[in-house]
Amino acid sequence: MAELDQHEGEQDLEKKIEDTRQRFKNEFLQDSTDKYDSRDVERLQTDDSLVEGYLTWRLYVVDDALKMIDESLQWRKEYGVNDLTESSIPRWMFETGAVYLHGYDKEGNKLFWFKVKLHVKDTKTILDKKKYVAFWLEQYANREPGMPLTVVFDMSESGLSNIDMEFVKYVINCFKVYYPKFLSKMIIVDMPWIMNAAWKIVRSWLGPEAISKLKFASRSEVHTFIGPEYLPLHMGGTDPFKYSYPPLPDDDFQTPICENGPILSEDDTESKEGEMESKDALESSFNSEIAVKPKKVNFLDDNVKAEENDKGDSARTKGARKPLTTFKGPLLDVSPAEELSFGSGETEKKCLIILDNVTKNQVAFKVRTTAPEKYRVKPSSSCCEPGASVDIVVSLHGGSQASPQDRFLVMAAEMDNAGSQELAQFWKEVPKAKIMEHRLRCHVLESIKTTAGSLRDGSLDTGTSGQTELDTVLMRMMAYNSRLEQKLNTSLWLQKVLTGLVLVLVVLNLLCLHLQPS
Repeated sequence: MAELDQHEGEQDLEKKIEDTRQRFKNEFLQDSTDKYDSRDVERLQTDDSLVEGYLTWRLYVVDDALKMIDESLQWRKEYGVNDLTESSIPRWMFETGAVYLHGYDKEGNKLFWFKVKLHVKDTKTILDKKKYVAFWLEQYANREPGMPLTVVFDMSESGLSNIDMEFVKYVINCFKVYYPKFLSKMIIVDMPWIMNAAWKIVRSWLGPEAISKLKFASRSEVHTFIGPEYLPLHMGGTDPFKYSYPPLPDDDFQTPICENGPILSEDDTESKEGEMESKDALESSFNSEIAVKPKKVNFLDDNVKAEENDKGDSARTKGARKPLTTFKGPLLDVSPAEELSFGSGETEKKCLIILDNVTKNQVAFKVRTTAPEKYRVKPSSSCCEPGASVDIVVSLHGGSQASPQDRFLVMAAEMDNAGSQELAQFWKEVPKAKIMEHRLRCHVLESIKTTAGSLRDGSLDTGTSGQTELDTVLMRMMAYNSRLEQKLNTSLWLQKVLTGLVLVLVVLNLLCLHLQPS
């Protein structure tokens, strides 16, 4: 019965998507084809997830979704969003570090930081600032389609001079209209009390569908949403990240430690000539290029060696989770398409990435991750011949646990004169525009079902450490709830007192007016 309802729901959604497209074509495109960028119109007609995003955000009311699509596509053409590049934004905006993407919240959503103290209201630069925000959002949308963002307004050391209501309203509209379903939550951290009135206005702009996503948090409370590893030091975190430009900060992908030993950073090899080549010098910047120890690529291995490799590969991939989906890329098809799934069981700690070369040339590839200390990747860097495929095994190291924040990056580029090129030198020289990049998320398999089963069977020992941890969590939740109630009661009491004082002042003012001699 449930499967039947789900099937009917999917059919209904498909019907709404088609209805939305047809009505948009008939009602909005007939006499106004110049209103929109043709690339956006084409994407609307072919990308089901895009239309579904507008419908979901508008509670599947087609009329409301159409209005939203119209406004969104007009904005995209007005701001030239499809053509926004790093060079089209004034350099000083990147250098300020007022807006950037970095880190993840506890749910695995990317963090979009706004350092409010670095923003100064200026009508001359407001348009460039709006395009700057659009640049970041569009860049993320292209790299992580369908993945929500958590917006963090860092209000530390900010004041009224830093609040630009027009700019704030624009940022809200970006998530409310222009990028539907993009907003996971909006966290306002360490807001000065003097700005309360301004943020009450902001709440009214968000609308009912987004109001629940607005979170106010002190420095201590922000840990509820973001782990210390992605919180700056002034918020009580341990993240040493400091914004600088260039290059643009990104996901901090690093080279994983391969089963054959650590891989050296090219930057370190150049700057520290003469040091031991075995020194582990993993990079910390996304744009620093990583390579294995220089080696010659030889595609003329004999048959005996090939057979030995085949046997080794089958043993290496044994027990690895096989991918079920495929991303069709210009150089390589990557399986799985979106995420690697890891769990706590012994059979859930190894995943397989399959790369298929769809070109007529050799393709060099390498795999990077945001958590190099957790994962072992083999091979992490090599080449793939035309029409061939490569199996890459990604396994959790030791007792490491996967996290939704973990990410993987597959990089690929076509090679010329492959027989004589060194991989290290190749990655140094290949133009960035010729590199294909594909990101994979980490999915943590749920283990709660086994716990629930144990509870039903009565097999869970209440005297174990697991029960103790559960009791501790429950006690903390109760204490936190109690503190919230106290804060709420205090706020209500202060509100009543302030209201009383206002009434007293009004009465006194009236008495003064009445007692004045005519």
